[in-house]
Amino acid sequence: MAKVELKKPVVEEIASCIDGAACAVLVDYRGLSVEQDTRLRRELREAGVIYKVYKNTMMNFAFKGTAMESLSKHLEGTNALAVSKTDATAPARIIAKYAKETQKLEMKAGVVEDTYYDAAGMQAIASVPSREELLGKLLGSIQSPIANLTRVLNQIAEAANA
Repeated sequence: MAKVELKKPVVEEIASCIDGAACAVLVDYRGLSVEQDTRLRRELREAGVIYKVYKNTMMNFAFKGTAMESLSKHLEGTNALAVSKTDATAPARIIAKYAKETQKLEMKAGVVEDTYYDAAGMQAIASVPSREELLGKLLGSIQSPIANLTRVLNQIAEAANA
């Protein structure tokens, strides 16, 4: 069996992983301990993020002709790929959190909704709250005036009864 035939399933796996992805982040994981890597993988998995280490050449082949092609220029050294099909900020948020803790994890670049971002851009995306947090804030801001009106009406009713 030729080497190309052995590599084809890996390239297809990467291609299917990034197909329709909301976010893909290229991560330099050099220097992480096994315990740190295990905690990172667990949190990413719980958030629905696929996190895998692939050979750079395999990722390069899979990225060709896709929105992820701009990540190819960062494929040097040790790299892992974090992909989310649903949440566009989850991979960046979780990886940024662990990068602060370990000082060894580094986001190289990423693609969010078919737009390329360098490391600084991915840090900015990491600061965006999750969808649930944003909805919670929106709901809180909608409920606040109603709650205040209710309190005022209660005080008026209590004053009239007194």
